[in-house]
Amino acid sequence: MPELLLELLSEEIPARMQERAADDLKRLVSEGLKAEGLTLGASMAFATPRRLALSIADVPTMSPAVSDERKGPRVGAPEKALQGFLRGAGLDSIDQAEIVNDPKKGDFYVARIEKPGQSAADIIAKIIPDVAAKFPWPKSMRWGSSDFAWVRPLHSIVCLFDGKVVPFEIAGIQSGNQTRGHRFHGRDLFAVTSFEDYGTKLKAHKVLLPTSERAAAIKEQAEALAEAAGLELVADDALAFENAGLNEWPTVLMGTFDEAFLGVPAECLITSMRAHQKCFSLRDPKTSKLANKFLCVTNLIAADGGQQIIEGNEKVIRARLADAKFFWDVDLKRQLEPMRQQLGSITFHAKLGTQEDRVERVTELARQIAGSVDAEPDLAGRAAQLCKADLVSEMVGEFPELQGLMGRYYAEAEKMNPKVAQAMEEHYKPRGAGDDVPTEPVSVAVALADKLDTLVGFWAIDEKPTGSGDPYQLRRAALGMIRIVLENDLRLSLSSAIFPSAISFVSKTFEEKHGDHKSIVDDLRARGLHRTVLEEVSDALTVDIPEAIGPDLMDPIFAISNDLLSFFADRLKVHLRADGVRHDLIDAVFALPGQDDLALIVKRVEALSAFLETDDGENLLAGAKRAANILAIEEKKDNKTFDGTPSGDLLKEPAERALEAAIAKVKFDTKAAIDVENFEGAMRALAELRAPVDKFFDDVKVNDDDASIRENRLKLLSEIRTATLTVADFSKIAG
Repeated sequence: MPELLLELLSEEIPARMQERAADDLKRLVSEGLKAEGLTLGASMAFATPRRLALSIADVPTMSPAVSDERKGPRVGAPEKALQGFLRGAGLDSIDQAEIVNDPKKGDFYVARIEKPGQSAADIIAKIIPDVAAKFPWPKSMRWGSSDFAWVRPLHSIVCLFDGKVVPFEIAGIQSGNQTRGHRFHGRDLFAVTSFEDYGTKLKAHKVLLPTSERAAAIKEQAEALAEAAGLELVADDALAFENAGLNEWPTVLMGTFDEAFLGVPAECLITSMRAHQKCFSLRDPKTSKLANKFLCVTNLIAADGGQQIIEGNEKVIRARLADAKFFWDVDLKRQLEPMRQQLGSITFHAKLGTQEDRVERVTELARQIAGSVDAEPDLAGRAAQLCKADLVSEMVGEFPELQGLMGRYYAEAEKMNPKVAQAMEEHYKPRGAGDDVPTEPVSVAVALADKLDTLVGFWAIDEKPTGSGDPYQLRRAALGMIRIVLENDLRLSLSSAIFPSAISFVSKTFEEKHGDHKSIVDDLRARGLHRTVLEEVSDALTVDIPEAIGPDLMDPIFAISNDLLSFFADRLKVHLRADGVRHDLIDAVFALPGQDDLALIVKRVEALSAFLETDDGENLLAGAKRAANILAIEEKKDNKTFDGTPSGDLLKEPAERALEAAIAKVKFDTKAAIDVENFEGAMRALAELRAPVDKFFDDVKVNDDDASIRENRLKLLSEIRTATLTVADFSKIAG
């Protein structure tokens, strides 16, 4: 079947817009053609610095004929209703409609519309100008008569269907079959007949059409030049693709800079050359240190071998690296402590205070968390105090992506404790899915404190993620905490960590409204906060409140804590999805009281998952659900619950006596196993319920005619539920 070839040649398209533009072109043209009834084969879209191109295979020459029947108003309907029907059906008069009788509703009008098929060429000629007129460029410009907007002025349009030109016009430019190649090395017009011919001739005119080919050519040339010089390329795939978006026929050249600049941290030099000149860095493979060489990419095949281009780049690189050295020298003289004292001038968030306020909170949290991660509290506190200091440095002001790393360099230059210096860099980790998590305890404490402060703070001001956005990257912060805890196998109570932070935020708002004093520890105890959290929190409490208005403070704190725990549960599901862990099992474990230790939750879920894959697990789940269903029905019928210990005197049948004994043993054994974190052992103990439960349902009639026996047996069913709740809430498990 015929193919469609489209090319829109223009002035240079910004590299950052090219990939999305190619995708948008393919999507919009394909949607337009399909909407007209055309079926399409494989489609490919391409972008170079000067052109967008699209190829769609197997496009039929005609759209199918369409037969449609549209029901209209009743005969005798108002004129306005008739006119609306005629417009919608595309009829000139009501005489063109048929009258159909409905025995129940009477006579009404029906329009039978026969729409013949259209030629694909006509459809294409209509669709493409419409797509161009509405193309979603992030930024565009107008030129000429100013009635058309494109990212840059258009030069020419190629549009072929089945090898023939599809005639149409965009912004005064007529479509045709001719295009140009490279701006300098392929200026002459040439005609194309198909996509294959188009790609071959573009290459002959010094244009590599696929971005991946241009990026691969850059990487291949760069590695060859590096090897010839006895050096090693600092790999940077993103930079290769960025240069591919700047050059249609890339050529890589090597330049040199003054060795004196090597006294500046390598990352600063690499970032400067990358950001300002799109240049690659090189290192000595023997020492792994940065070499005083760089690689630049040009779109020219220079007659002098590129010497002038190299000299021009060396001149600019010299100036850029001189700036980087100046920033480095100035920052070393200022030192971190004076930088930290300037954080009060930087607003973190209008409702959450300055970076200085934030550092104070993170410092306190890091000290509290330190004991749970085997870190020295003093070192964790000092690292947290300084962790944001480099935000006011000259280097980070120029290159924000170096924050944290520069803090480490400045700390090392001041001969600080290596753990403090390391934590200043690593507290931002993990920055993304592919990033490592910190493992050194001081780094772990500061990283957890930093992310926790962010989460609790934005929860406190009700700036939570929504389905459509997460501007403060709170999902990433929560996932980062989860990864740190799990990959370091930490025993950390989320409630114990969240609660002091929530108190800090909420009490600050409370203090602004109330000046009376009464300790809130009693209020916490009265609300049933479990002892471990209470002990950890009590020392951190700085706010006293009147007893009468205690809920004004406590309700928001509990709301933040509970909602954040649910958020962590959702993030944990996302994290474990790749391992095939079922969501319902996570829900079943989280539903138990006091489940806020992520590492233990995962271990419990893994053991539960393995148990449910066995016959004992599958059958016990079915029995537990059967018991729960019977209880729900009978409790609703009697309007009461059947909690409580069944009476031994009323257990008449051997099966119910055996079940009672099994339940008592399972309760003891599962609790003993869970207390020592032996979740596999807890599941083995739970498996002992399978046979007695099966036997009970086979031999015993629950709804006995004797009301007291019936109630006793329902209590026994309730005990099944209670026994399984030592491991998980089976009602949350699917199946």
